Order: sequence, then structure tokens, then C-alpha cells
Amino acid sequence: MSSVDLKWKVLFSVSVIVNFTCIVLVIIQSRTRLSWTREAAIEAENVASISCSGHGRAYLDGLVLREDGTPICECNACFTGPDCSLFKPNCAVDVDSGNPMFLEPFWKQNAGSSGVMVAGWHRMGYEFEDGTLISKQLKNVIHKLHDTVGNANTSNKYILFGAGSTQLLNAAVYALSHHTPYSSPTKVVASAPYYPVYKSQTELLDSKKYKFSGDTSSWKNKTRSRTTNFIEFVTCPNNPDGHLNKAVLQGKFARHVYDLAYYWPHYTAIPSPMDEDVMLFTLSKLTGHAGSRFGWAIVKDKDVYDRMVEYIDLNTYGVPRETQLRALKLLNVVLQGDRREMFRFAHTIMKTRWEKLAEILSTSKRFSIEQLPSQHCAFSKQVRPPSPAFAWLKCEAEEDEECHNVLRKADIIGRKGAAFGVENRYVRLSVVNSRDDFDLLLQRLQDLVSKHRSIVDGVMSL
Repeated sequence: MSSVDLKWKVLFSVSVIVNFTCIVLVIIQSRTRLSWTREAAIEAENVASISCSGHGRAYLDGLVLREDGTPICECNACFTGPDCSLFKPNCAVDVDSGNPMFLEPFWKQNAGSSGVMVAGWHRMGYEFEDGTLISKQLKNVIHKLHDTVGNANTSNKYILFGAGSTQLLNAAVYALSHHTPYSSPTKVVASAPYYPVYKSQTELLDSKKYKFSGDTSSWKNKTRSRTTNFIEFVTCPNNPDGHLNKAVLQGKFARHVYDLAYYWPHYTAIPSPMDEDVMLFTLSKLTGHAGSRFGWAIVKDKDVYDRMVEYIDLNTYGVPRETQLRALKLLNVVLQGDRREMFRFAHTIMKTRWEKLAEILSTSKRFSIEQLPSQHCAFSKQVRPPSPAFAWLKCEAEEDEECHNVLRKADIIGRKGAAFGVENRYVRLSVVNSRDDFDLLLQRLQDLVSKHRSIVDGVMSL
């Protein structure tokens, strides 16, 4: 072997060793650098892989009763067993609460893009870098969201965050009641049937500056009094009946808070963007993440905005950074691609549910539901019927004054009309719960309608 060949072999060998060493060092460094995310990811994947038969789910923060230390399945209401595979046949379906689990399948399909890995040292301080309590990036995404959907005008307006829209409701009342110089309490009103929290929260806080004063209609001709000020909650679409409500009270002594929790394309056509003084939205009804407790207000007047910020600061000193981070991640998924994927998914489910529900109740003379007109939707560019989050059911029979009890005997739990400021001949039924809950609701309603029809047919044949 010549000296030249030997020299090249030595150089080649050294080159291979050096490159191999560099690769090993890069891998070791990478593993060291990603160690905490790897451990967290493995833990999350292990819990996500626990089988709950499609009738429940396991969570990282769930109860730990297994011998291996992993959490157990948390089953849907009428299922039980270690893997939620056992159906409880005599179980009452609970559709009292609007728990928006109907969107869970979408987020499972987008598990990777919607997941958030939060470091133990993530934003430990009180404020963001600029001294505020609000993520600028999240605020910008909210502007983009409304611009995409076309349901609210955010131009030249202020945005603040709250612990769901629930906290923002009273922040708005606090701000608007301080806006008047009169000594008598501002009257807080809403058009019946109204969302019960308007009444319960106002009465709970028991302020000297404002007082819940019932149905808007009873004050319609009294807003021009110089000694009475009003704050009117305008819910659009309305919870519970789905109507696109408008303000009733007018004049300089009437202020309005527009609760637009359900003003999204899955529940209603979007005829035009709202452009009101105070508008409230919530993540729970948009993406289904009710447990994250995140909402936002869009406010026109700087003084009102400052008062609302003051309330949030004194009440909770802002919204947790982890909540804002998760909201940012979720809204980025909503806006990915053509920015319509989640809305198509959600509307398809709601549309199908309402078609099934309407088909069952169309054969009944004992029960009826609110009939809402179709409208042109600027977002979908189609004329479409509404698909509200709730069915506002009415018992038509004269003897069924307590409709809630009629349904309860059929193993259906709804919310009484009295909670919404109207008679108990009405009951609110949630249409946004899990598929298991909705399918069982359909079955129970079908059995109830069929049973009543059989009784009527039997009487008619005598």
C-alpha cells in the first residue's frame, strides 16, 4: 500500500469518527434540551391512549384509582364501568346545562395543532412585558376572528378579557351604573325569557348602585324619566329561545349590554356585523372550552372600558396567563387553512341535531318548539335556518302547567321556565351536550311522543 493511500484512509477514518462524534453530541444535546417536553408529552399521550369506549375520557388531573397510577375514565352521564362501556338503562338524561361537548370530536381530530405544552416557569409574574394583563397576540387574533366571521365590528374599539362572559356581565353593569350621576339605583333589565344569570348575579352582588328590575317590557314607556336609569341586557341569539333580540329601551337614560355568546355561524345566520357600545363574547360557546373560563368584551367608550378594566383588576387581577395561552392556541386553529373548518364541523352537527329533533316533535300536538325564520348568512353566503344551542319546549296541553315535571317522569331533566322569568309551561333543553346525551334525549322524546300518541289513538277509537 502506498503512502498516499494510507494517508487518505487515515483522513477518511478521522473524518468518519469526527462526524459520528458530532452527530452523537447533537443528539445528546437535543435530548437534554427537550427532556422536559418529552416527559410531559409521554405523560399526556399515555393518558390520551386510555380507552373509555367512546363514552367518556381520562384526564391528566383525573382521579387516580388504578394500581399503575394512571387516572380512571370519567364516563358520560348514563354510562359506567372501568371503561365506560356499561349503559345505565333507567338513567335520566340531563340536558339542563348547556355543556358544549358537541365540539369535542373536532378537537380530538386536531389534537396536535391544538395542544399546549406549558413550562413550569411560563409567565410567573403578574403582568405581561408591557405591564398589562392582556396578551397583545391574543387580542390581535380576536380582531382577525371577528373580521373573518363578520359578526362584530372591532374597529376603533377596546378589547378586554374576563373569566368567561359571566365576569364581564357584571363588569359592564358596574361600569355603566357608575356612568350616571343619579342617587337612585340603576335598573338592570332583560327581555323575558332571559338568561337567569342576569338576575342571580346582580342580586348576589347586592350593589347600592344597581338593582335587577325584571322584564324589559314593563319599563318600555318609562325610560324618559330623569330620575331613572336603565341597563338593558340584549341577548342575541337569545338564551333560551334563539331569537335575534334587539334593544327595547331607547333614550339617553338607557344603556345596553349585548350578550353575543351565541352569535356564531354554528347557531345562527350572521346577517351583519354587530356594532354596539358594549358587546360580550365567550370561548365556551365558540370552541366548546367552557372549563377554560375565557371571555372578551368589545367596548366603544374609553371611560366605560376603563371602568370595566378597574372591575376586572380588583376582582381577579386579570385572566390567568395559561388560559390566555390556551385561548390563543385554540383560536389559531379556528383560523387555520380557509378559516372555516371548525365552523363547518360545528354547523353540520347542530343542523343534523335540529333536523332530528324537529322530526320527532313535528308528530306531537302535546309539545311544540320555537319556530325561527331562515336568514341569509353573510359568512356562509347562504340562506339557512338557525340551529340554536337550546330547544325552548312548550307543553301545549292545558293540564301540563309544570312541563318540567312531565319531562322528568320521562327521564328528561330540563330547566324550568320560571328560571327565565316565564311560566313553567316552558322548559329549556340543551342541544349542545355530548353525542351520548343528545342521542338519549332523542330516544326519551320519541318514547314520550309515541306513548302520548298511543293514548290519544286509544281514546279516539272508543
